[in-house]
Amino acid sequence: MRRFLSVLLAGAVMLSFATPVMARRAPAPASPGNASKMSKATAEEPVLRIGLAEKQASLALTPLAGKVTCRTETSKALTLPAGQAVTIRQQGNAFLVAGKKLAGTTLTLTPANAGDGASFRYGSRSYAGAMQVLARAGGMTLVNQVGIETYLKSVVPEEMPTDWPQEALKAQSVAARSFALHNRGRHASAGFDLCTTTHCQVYTGTGAEKASANAALRATRGEVLLYGGQPIDALFHTDSGGMTENSEDVWGGYVPYLRAAKDPQLKTMPWTKSISLQTLSAKLAAKGKKVGKIRKVSLSPVQFGKETSDRTVSGRVKTMTVTGSQGTARISGNDMRSWFGLKSTLFAAKIQKDALVLEGYGYGHGLGISQWGAKRLAEAGKSCADILHHYYSGVTLKKQY
Repeated sequence: MRRFLSVLLAGAVMLSFATPVMARRAPAPASPGNASKMSKATAEEPVLRIGLAEKQASLALTPLAGKVTCRTETSKALTLPAGQAVTIRQQGNAFLVAGKKLAGTTLTLTPANAGDGASFRYGSRSYAGAMQVLARAGGMTLVNQVGIETYLKSVVPEEMPTDWPQEALKAQSVAARSFALHNRGRHASAGFDLCTTTHCQVYTGTGAEKASANAALRATRGEVLLYGGQPIDALFHTDSGGMTENSEDVWGGYVPYLRAAKDPQLKTMPWTKSISLQTLSAKLAAKGKKVGKIRKVSLSPVQFGKETSDRTVSGRVKTMTVTGSQGTARISGNDMRSWFGLKSTLFAAKIQKDALVLEGYGYGHGLGISQWGAKRLAEAGKSCADILHHYYSGVTLKKQY
């Protein structure tokens, strides 16, 4: 799905947790004929390859789960002691591991006592599972090989506050699992499945784990949202402002399970942004839309559930018209958000003196789960399944392993 942590404290909006970045393109709808990114139901938990670092001249790893077996695709095994940092360097088509040369382009480090706990320390963080080091022209790539359930023990607490209701945490767990499986291989050209940032999902290792998130993961183990038999791109965002969005109104591409849905409350997470008219005029001129001194801004009132010529069905801005001394320009809501760092495209606009004042609602792109909406639904007694089916249309919730 950016770290999206939205916490209200003393009536103020604080942080926000994340969802997948807006720059990425809309996923193609899955269909029964599409190649599967995950094998059919199996008793085995899928293993993910998470890219921890790229273009490294040297790497320092400390084994934490007993001795480590270290080998390349062509070399004999080398045993590394537990608890001692080992330095790895690339030397042509070989690796120098604690001063010993192992020929090959892929170095695999397997701990003797691998489990759910920490197996390696890298930098200031600890990670479960095994490690691989890939030789690349620009430097080494470090990859963490880890079971998806262990991976999610780090992801879920990074994406939703762990003191929220269990049903909301369970819904987040299923969404994060589905997202990971749908996007498996997203960074295949770099040698791994997913990155550790908000481009995919935030992953910081075993130090992020929390008991309440682990409980939600145990309760939903192996449960995945499917459409056309394939895991869905289960997007999520902080707060919808009152209604989620249709995919085509964000990306321009239709995705059957990402349809607009009203949330329990309207006009949530209000925000205000003031932009000087001079700044707006200069930005338009830089984009080839010269209007001169701005005199008027045209935008219909916010409505939920009714599409208009300048707003989507969720009330978000399609286009806003700006009239100035030298001409008129139309600006998309997405451009306004990108240019001026708006929390959402759900806003009203008016001119006050020398500024354009925007009064908006929500936080994020509006696709998929509204995390604060999920919290409100859970507090109203809705189950994990209720929440998921509210935000994703026509999907099947199925235990895959």
